[in-house]
Amino acid sequence: MVIFETKIPKEILSNPPKHVGIICDGNGRWGKKRGLPRTAGHEIGMRVAKDITYACAEVGVKFVTMFAFSTENWKRSKDEVNFLMKLFVRFFREWRQEAIKKGIRVNHIGLLDGLSEELKKEIKLTQVETLNNSNIVFNVALNYSGRTEIIAAARDIAKQLKEGTMDINDIDNQVFSSSLFTANQPDLDILIRTGNENRISNFLLWQSSNALLCSLPILWPDFRRKHLWKSFQGYYDNKSKREFSRES
Repeated sequence: MVIFETKIPKEILSNPPKHVGIICDGNGRWGKKRGLPRTAGHEIGMRVAKDITYACAEVGVKFVTMFAFSTENWKRSKDEVNFLMKLFVRFFREWRQEAIKKGIRVNHIGLLDGLSEELKKEIKLTQVETLNNSNIVFNVALNYSGRTEIIAAARDIAKQLKEGTMDINDIDNQVFSSSLFTANQPDLDILIRTGNENRISNFLLWQSSNALLCSLPILWPDFRRKHLWKSFQGYYDNKSKREFSRES
């Protein structure tokens, strides 16, 4: 059995990772394991998302991106999808004022097409009202696909080339990154996945190219700050090994 330390590693306080990505997996399985509907896990998972965002902000992480709903998730049962869409409406609506107080900038990444008008309204309003917050940027990856994001970036660049506002020789990593949903944000330092899976599931494909993948056996509703600190410690241990390797 793994014993997780509750103490925050000293490296986090002095030099926290800049961008943390999280694949919040296991909500449905959490509910089923307890004889509850899958939706019960989603409800708890929403609360966990808030607390983990607060924890990241408290130690100085500047960007956190959570995978809330992929474009593939539309294949789930109609009842579950309908519940999730209503849950997202409530998430943006209820959390908006608290996010403002805590200096959290809430940002949606993904496609708006296919979302209800009510949900799109709440997303846009939350983005506008938290726009000037600077403690941390919280990206909600909702109706998101990494491949779709890259295709959209390629189309944006192709459009600029066609219009003559960009030269083909100008295209580099920085230019391509600026056309992604996460424009002007750093790449991931660490990608945490709950649910005991080792796949990145079409999440932030470009941005996670050099990120440490930390896969945990626990389900997302059971994820706590101690698990976050343990993941961060793994990031620093790995970083130290890579720096030692370069120096050798």
